[in-house]
Amino acid sequence: MLEGLGSPASPRAAASASVAGSSGPAACPPPSPPALRSPESPAPRRGGVRASVPQKLAEMLSSQYGLIVFVVGLLLLLAWAVHAAGVSKSDLLCFLTALMLLQLLWMLWYVGRSSAHRRLFRLKDTHAGAGWLRGSITLFAVITIILGCLKIGYFIGFSECLSATEGVFPVTHSVHTLLQVYFLWGHAKDIIQSFKTLERFGVIHSVFTNLLLWANSVLNESKHQLNEHKERLTTLGFGNITTVLDDHTPQCNCTPPTLCTAISHGIYYLYPFNIEYQILASTMLYVLWKNIGRKVDSHQHQKMQFKSDGVMVGAVLGLTALAATIAVVVVYLIHIGRSKTKSESALIMFYLYAITLLMLMGAAGLAGIRIYRIDEKSLDESKNPARKLDSDLLVGTASGSWLISWGSILAILCAEDHPCYTWYNLPYSILVIVEKYIQNLFIFESIHREPEKLSEDIQTLRVVTVCNGNTMPLASSCLKSGGVAGDVAPRGKDMSPAASGNVCMRESCDKEEKQEESSWEGSPSPVRLPHFLQGNAKRKVLRNIAAFLFLCNISLWIPPAFGCRPEYDNGLEEIVFGFEPWIIVVNLAMPFSIFYRMHAAASLFEVYCKI
Repeated sequence: MLEGLGSPASPRAAASASVAGSSGPAACPPPSPPALRSPESPAPRRGGVRASVPQKLAEMLSSQYGLIVFVVGLLLLLAWAVHAAGVSKSDLLCFLTALMLLQLLWMLWYVGRSSAHRRLFRLKDTHAGAGWLRGSITLFAVITIILGCLKIGYFIGFSECLSATEGVFPVTHSVHTLLQVYFLWGHAKDIIQSFKTLERFGVIHSVFTNLLLWANSVLNESKHQLNEHKERLTTLGFGNITTVLDDHTPQCNCTPPTLCTAISHGIYYLYPFNIEYQILASTMLYVLWKNIGRKVDSHQHQKMQFKSDGVMVGAVLGLTALAATIAVVVVYLIHIGRSKTKSESALIMFYLYAITLLMLMGAAGLAGIRIYRIDEKSLDESKNPARKLDSDLLVGTASGSWLISWGSILAILCAEDHPCYTWYNLPYSILVIVEKYIQNLFIFESIHREPEKLSEDIQTLRVVTVCNGNTMPLASSCLKSGGVAGDVAPRGKDMSPAASGNVCMRESCDKEEKQEESSWEGSPSPVRLPHFLQGNAKRKVLRNIAAFLFLCNISLWIPPAFGCRPEYDNGLEEIVFGFEPWIIVVNLAMPFSIFYRMHAAASLFEVYCKI
C-alpha cells in the first residue's frame, strides 16, 4: 500500500494509532475515501467467485490424474517385486521411461515459451527455490548422473541377457535429470498465470513421475539391503527365520567379472543420493504446482544470508558427532554378521552412540524452544506454500521412524527372551520419538518467526500518521520532547506534495506506551531474557543450536542410508511380529525416516540463515 495515503507503517503502528484515536485530541482521524481502497483487498464480486471455480476444478482434475499415474506405477512396482506372472522388469522400465519422455516434452515446451516471452514481467515466489536448495539438488543430480553411467556400464557387461529397456532407461534418466535441474534453476520460483490448466497437468505429471522414480530406487535399494540382512541372520542365532534370497541378478556371466562386481556394489552405495534427489525434485515441483494462479501479496521476502561467525561451539560439536558417526558406521559394517559376539558388540556400540547423540540433540532443541518462548516475538502468518510443505513433510516423514520405534518398544515388552543388546534398544527407541518431537517444535518456532531485525525496528518505531486536520495544535499535543520536535519539523517542510497533507508525529512517553501495550496485548508484559542472552548473544546461541542440529541430522542420515540398520539386524522384532510383517513395516517406514533427516537438515540450514 502506498505511503502517505493513510496506511500505518506497521501493524503495531496501526494499533497505536487506533488506541490514541480513542483517548484524546492527539489522535488523527484516518482518511478513508472510497477512491483510496487498496487494490489488494477488493470488494467481493460474483464474477471473481465464478472465475475461481474453473481453477479449483483444474486443480482437482490434475491431482486426480497424478494419483492415477502414481497408483498404476506402484502396482507395476509391486507386481515386479513379488515376481507376478506376466510382469517383467522391462515392462516397469518402459512405463517409467514413457513418463520421463512425456515430462521432457512438457519441460521443453515450457522453457521454450518462457524464452519467447522473457521480456514480459513474471510474478515470482521469493520463498520457493532458495539458492541453497537448488545447490543441494544439483549436487544430488550429479551423483544421480554418475549412478546412471554405472547402470549403463552394468548393462554393457550383461548385455547378452538383459533387455534393451535396461540400457535405454539409464540414458533417458540422465537426460531427464539434466533438463529437470536446468528447469528448476530457472523456473522454480515462477507463479504461472497463463495456460494454467495445461500447466497444472504438466507440473503434477512431473511431481508423480519423480515420486515413482523415487519409489523405484527405494525398492531396488531395499531389496539389496534385505538380501544382505538375510545372509547375516544366522550369525545372530535366528536360524528359524527363512533366509530365501530375493534374487534379480541376470542369468549370464559378466565380462570382465571384477569390473562388474565393483559396478554392482557402487550402484547401491549411490542409491541414497538418487533417492534424496528424486524426493527433493518432487517437493520443489509440488510448490510450483501450488503456486499456479496464486495471487501474491506485496510483502517481500527478506533474503537469507549465511554467516559463519560466532558458531564455533556448535560447529565443533557437530563435526565431532559427524566424525564419530563415520567411525561407528565403518566398525558396524565390518563386525555385523561376522560372528554372534561381534554382531552383538556392534549393536551395543551403535545404541550407545545413538543414545548419547539423541540426548544432546534433545537438550539443544529444548534450549532453543525455551529461548523462543521467553523472548516473545510476532509470528509470520502470511500464506507460504513452501513453508507449509516443509512443516507437513517434517511431521509426515517423522511418523516413519515413530512407527519403527513403537514397534521396537512393543517387541521388547512382549518378547520372552531378551538378549543383552535389546535393553539398549529400549531407551534408543524412546529417544528417537522424543527427539524428533522436540526438533520439530524448534523448527516450527524458528520458521514462523519474523526476522529479528524487523522485530527490533518495530519496537523502536515512531508512529507517523497522515491526517487532514490542522497540524500545529496536533503537533503541540503530540510532541512532548523539544529535541524530537526539532528533528521532525524540517522533515515536514521538505515533504513532497503527495504527502504534504498534515503530518502528526508523536513519540509516546513511558506511561502512554504502557497503556497502549496493555490495551493492545491485553496481558502483562512477558518475561525478559537474561542479560547474557540479549541482542547478538541470543542470536549466536540460536545459531550454534541450529548449526549443531544441522550437522547431527546429517550424521544420523548416514547410518541407515549406507546399510547400518539395527532395526534389521537385532532380530527381536522379527521373532515377535514375524519375519515378513516386520520386514514390510521397516521397508515402508525406513525411506521416510531417512528422508526426514535430510529434510530436517535442510530446514535447519534455513533456520540458521534466518536467525
